[in-house]
Amino acid sequence: MQLIRHSASRDLRVDFFRGLALWWIYTDHIPGNVLAQISLRNFALCDATEVFVLLAGYGAGLSYGMRLRAHGYVSTAADVLRRAWTLYVAHIFLFVLFSAQVTYSATLLNRINYLEESRLDVLGDDPYRSILEAVLLRFQPSLLNILPLYVALMVFFALTIWLLRWPRVLFGVSFALYLVVRFTSLNLGAWGDEGWFFDPFAWQFLFVIGVLLACAPMRMPRYPRPLDVAAVVMLLIGAVVMTVILPQPHLLEWFSSSPLRLLVTEDKTGLYPFRLTSILALTWLCVRFIRFDASWLRSRWAAPLVLLGQNSLSVFCGGIVLGFVARIALEYDDHLPMQVAINLSGAFGMIGLGALAAWYRTKDRKLTRGAPTASSTTSATATALLPLNVRADTG
Repeated sequence: MQLIRHSASRDLRVDFFRGLALWWIYTDHIPGNVLAQISLRNFALCDATEVFVLLAGYGAGLSYGMRLRAHGYVSTAADVLRRAWTLYVAHIFLFVLFSAQVTYSATLLNRINYLEESRLDVLGDDPYRSILEAVLLRFQPSLLNILPLYVALMVFFALTIWLLRWPRVLFGVSFALYLVVRFTSLNLGAWGDEGWFFDPFAWQFLFVIGVLLACAPMRMPRYPRPLDVAAVVMLLIGAVVMTVILPQPHLLEWFSSSPLRLLVTEDKTGLYPFRLTSILALTWLCVRFIRFDASWLRSRWAAPLVLLGQNSLSVFCGGIVLGFVARIALEYDDHLPMQVAINLSGAFGMIGLGALAAWYRTKDRKLTRGAPTASSTTSATATALLPLNVRADTG
């Protein structure tokens, strides 16, 4: 059974890098994991979150841009909101599962710091209010703030998808909202905090850029070399900041008191401009130097990451749970054998979840194709809609 989706029009670069982002999220969330030292966040002014959001926008643009042309705004917006609801349900399920996992581990192992670090200690102090706030997405424990952002971005997309007919207008509205955040710190309210950890009013700009790259791709400039050089310089600056300046307090202090302080200002919540330009520079170089039909994307060694990227929701949720188990294991033994064990088990666990999700999807499609129909009209309609559903399924 073919678990990885291949087609002439499918861009496996998106699946591969989305899978890589999911792997980075897993490694970065485990304190003491040696593989976390070689993730994107150590060498650039951006990390897996930017990769994930940009590609989420790209996937949404591919999936729903075609539907907008075929079925109009109301039907397409309803489909987007249905996807937002799926993400919301997944987040609530993950919240319950992760809360049970952390609180049980904290009690069994007498590690109260688990509750404090994950911000789940309020479950004991004010359980009824905390559950209500979690349902309203105003209470987001540590590690559980990406899916609420994704839900908010999909709702924003549903409200603005009609502007895809005028891409420049959509870009202008999105950029204006981003500027408002930069100057006013506009954010959604959170329980016990000033706002969401990932400000959706800021991050929507990166999401919309991904949408527009899918639905209204820019023409390649006649002379792309200057942009190549600018992108490389931007990434080199990020590498210097992350590997040279930030680890040395005296350099960090000098930069903090100089006009260059914006280079070392960490504002992940509001997606500060250097994070934004870093991920765009990285995207430009990937598009320029990795061909759409690159043979290595269909190779066996790339297949695991492609599989993860094509089943991102299941893999992300499973990765959060597996990551906490790996953290507990490393606290008892952080030597090389345990490092190998937690990363191999995490990799195989996430691949297994991706394969299971792909198998269910493949099985359901086969049942749909083989199901008896009441009339020839119904059969023809189902056949006509099937390719659209296949293309729309972005994992």
